Amino acid sequence: MGSCWPLPLLFLVQRRTLSQSHQSPPVDSPPEETKSLKTIMQPPRDDLDPPKDDPFTLDELKQFDGSDNSKPIYVSIKGTVFDVTRKSDVYGPGKSYNIFAGKDGSKGLGMSSLKPEDAVPDYSDLPENEKNVLNDWFLFFQKRYNIIGTRYRYAYFSF
Repeated sequence: MGSCWPLPLLFLVQRRTLSQSHQSPPVDSPPEETKSLKTIMQPPRDDLDPPKDDPFTLDELKQFDGSDNSKPIYVSIKGTVFDVTRKSDVYGPGKSYNIFAGKDGSKGLGMSSLKPEDAVPDYSDLPENEKNVLNDWFLFFQKRYNIIGTRYRYAYFSF
């Protein structure tokens, strides 16, 4: 019967022969899927300002939703306020993540939800997997946007 190659071995021999006949891309060229991810996700920044701890109430935060071009755009996650103005193409009025601008939408980020009713500060009832998603978002923001303050639940009272 001639030679009978086991199927997996035959596949590997044919694959090797075919791949040698085609010129392969240079080793330093990233795969296509990596290239597309790089265009979607911005790399961490090394030029961020030192974090500030200016206090913001939820009402004060509302002023920074992108509706007034003379003001920056802020997003709060887990009580930390980030300046996302440089990404107004994403957080500005009518843009995909504007739902989080001028507020603390921690719960919605953890849920990966763009519903207005989910963009609220209280994330205490999120299951563990969604809290992990929220933590990933927090780390993402922390590496890419300046921290300009802290969100306080209540306004200061003078006594």
